[in-house]
Amino acid sequence: MRLIYDLPKPLHDEVARRLADERILYCVPSDLSPNGEFAQGFVIVTCSRLLLTDHERVTLEVKLTQASDFKAVTHVGSAILEAVVDGTPTILARYSMTYVPQYAQIARAITRLQEGEEPKAREEADSRECPRCGRIYPEGSTVCPTCLNKFAVLKRLLQTARPHWPLMALAVVLFWAITVLRLLVPAIYRVLIDNYLEPGLREPVKILLLVGAIGAANLAMTGLGIARSRVMVLAGGRLARDLRALVYGKLQALSLGYLDSRKTGDLMNRVTRDTETVQRFIQGQSTAIINESLLVLGVAIVLFASNWRLALMVIVPMPLVLFAVQRMREWIRLIFRHQWRMYDKANSTLQDILSGIRVVKAFGQESREVARFKSASRELAAVTEKNEKTWSTLFPTMGFILGLGQFLVLYFGGRLVLREELQLGQMVQFTQYAGMLYGPLRSMSFIPRWFAEAMTSTERIFEIADEEPDVKDTKDPIHHRIVGRVTFENVTFGYHEYEPVLEGIDVDIQPGEMIGLVGHSGAGKSTLINLVMRLYDVDEGRILIDGIDIRDISQQALRSQIGAVLQETFLFQGSILDNIRYAKPDASLDEVIRAAKIANAHDFIMRFPDGYDTLVGERGQRLSGGERQRIAIARALLHDPRILILDEATSSVDTETEQQIQEALARLVKNRTTIAIAHRLSTLRNADRIMVIDKGRRAELGTHEELLRAKGIYYRLVMEQRKLSRVQAVEG
Repeated sequence: MRLIYDLPKPLHDEVARRLADERILYCVPSDLSPNGEFAQGFVIVTCSRLLLTDHERVTLEVKLTQASDFKAVTHVGSAILEAVVDGTPTILARYSMTYVPQYAQIARAITRLQEGEEPKAREEADSRECPRCGRIYPEGSTVCPTCLNKFAVLKRLLQTARPHWPLMALAVVLFWAITVLRLLVPAIYRVLIDNYLEPGLREPVKILLLVGAIGAANLAMTGLGIARSRVMVLAGGRLARDLRALVYGKLQALSLGYLDSRKTGDLMNRVTRDTETVQRFIQGQSTAIINESLLVLGVAIVLFASNWRLALMVIVPMPLVLFAVQRMREWIRLIFRHQWRMYDKANSTLQDILSGIRVVKAFGQESREVARFKSASRELAAVTEKNEKTWSTLFPTMGFILGLGQFLVLYFGGRLVLREELQLGQMVQFTQYAGMLYGPLRSMSFIPRWFAEAMTSTERIFEIADEEPDVKDTKDPIHHRIVGRVTFENVTFGYHEYEPVLEGIDVDIQPGEMIGLVGHSGAGKSTLINLVMRLYDVDEGRILIDGIDIRDISQQALRSQIGAVLQETFLFQGSILDNIRYAKPDASLDEVIRAAKIANAHDFIMRFPDGYDTLVGERGQRLSGGERQRIAIARALLHDPRILILDEATSSVDTETEQQIQEALARLVKNRTTIAIAHRLSTLRNADRIMVIDKGRRAELGTHEELLRAKGIYYRLVMEQRKLSRVQAVEG
């Protein structure tokens, strides 16, 4: 993000005089006055002081040695930078929400400076802006449509299609053969008309041969056309397959942070709709472009060889049409990008509604969701209608302009025939060739649309393919066999770097130890286990497993030895057997049954008519919450992890089901390092230690009894739950 902004000239001169050779670390606008009105000012930070300015002069200077406890505090609609200056809490600057990330970074950087450490916040280009033109990227994209090199995208698409070039080369040969035959037919017509279709001339055999030659040529063109279409369908299908595999494989490799920031509908469109568009272009539209281009070239040569004057009349309208197409090319591409974004929005809305259909029906919000989808559909329909109206007006107009040349040929060519300066057969041949020219030219007027569609989709595909994962293996990752010791050393992390969720976490978990995580909602418990699974990388500090930084361990090796039973158990569509086997696809049926028995799942599975072959439905909706949890425990048992993650594994189930799950978990955690988050604190009684997280920091650590005796945060949480349990008992 941008952390050094340009100062106005008078202010720049005053600041330069004041600072002399002292380097400016940060210079960010403060665009609100103390009473919340819009104003122009800046906050300037060096290694030793902080300057506050208005639009023309420095208004306050604060030495970092006389201030402490710098904080960037967000309010409703605005935020402030505050600190304790000479023992007095002071608001230093007020700013709009635009600059919240910058000031959060600055506050943390000043704190590090005061602690004698090097600040980590660095001036970087805004990731939302194109570095070349400064324009903001379209929503959900990191590609600038203005600066995009379309021909570079096409070149890359052709490079991707390199394995299929033999098929494409064969298609080109077939194109040439078809073009030669199409050029041959009018020449046969000319010979037939000029030499044999005269009154009194009786040459039936030769006429039959010429007519047969015309029929044979048309039959050959039909056969070659079928072969050409089959070859292009094969090439287009294989290329689309490769592109789908490329995009989907990259999506699997990308970090969770990237996937969380994108709409599901948009990502689905990259895998399906965009690859289908490229496939359509390769097997259909590019076929037409190549075929018609070859035909235009051949016809132009023949026309100029036959009669250059009439040939010039044929191509008179072409420069005007080509000029118009060139001028509209960029505009055409932009309106297609807009249509694509509206399609993504409508698709994401539909996916969101269908995913939450149970919630929709539970609250009787069907009409509201229908209206929401109709709104997204109306936006898409409006953009599509506008674009199609443009095409339906623009390109028929271009076709008419191109046809003007044919009128000129008929008029001047007819006069030449009447003056016997041109034979009728030659005239027929010329008009047939001209017709061949106008047909392709009319088709080629659609090339900007086809090209814009294909390049937009190709660009979106390669945008995903070029994305670098935030979490990736080192050059030579370690394939470590985990023993089970997990160590957090001064771990700080935030989903946004300027907004830490966890700060300074230190804890050492011994092999086979079970540690419980406790804290209010939003304290950072789930974030901590996400870091253990390395779904995200820490911003500061490090996490060690058996003394090895997890960033040095292969992700596949790490996650293959970590098992998780989460609060929201996800089951894939398929059978119970498939879902338990998901952790170990080659597991035998005996291994699956053994895991299910340990997880207290075997009995309820066998009550289904189809037993282990019972289909669970989408997201496991045919099973109850407790049944899904026990399937998840069986899956984890079959996985046989060295480190086990339990995230609210017994929440939202009845007492009897909870007891069954607790029995299964007791078997599961045996001899494994376990990190458990529990809503019901009573479930952590058997934990070796319990860590209380409060506002992202480690607040308490000890056994259940030790923490109760300390009468701190954990004690208060336990007392609150006991009071709640008594109230519920009285109400019952």
